[in-house]
Amino acid sequence: MFQNDRYMTCGIKEKINEKNPLTFLLLWDLIDNMDIAENEKDYLQIFVLRAKFGKKNMQEVEHTQEKPPCKKIHRYYTEKPVDAKIYVIDSRDYSTMMLTEEY
Repeated sequence: MFQNDRYMTCGIKEKINEKNPLTFLLLWDLIDNMDIAENEKDYLQIFVLRAKFGKKNMQEVEHTQEKPPCKKIHRYYTEKPVDAKIYVIDSRDYSTMMLTEEY
């Protein structure tokens, strides 16, 4: 799964890729390097991004899938953290990253 052409919606381009391209690339990398077998990846990957503010801006990324259940939380510092919920869907022909409100 997810070894095909990759696309993003306008919402991802505007809210994620243009504001923080590192985060955009990280989301694809998290899918590519999951700690499960390739055949166990669910066609639907879910990311919840939370901006944490304090002395340094922190981005929290919660990555989940339903079957088999898998959940990981990643944190890193960035200048422009964002809040968003993102779906990445593999349709076998291509994969699409979109904001949940674009589904």
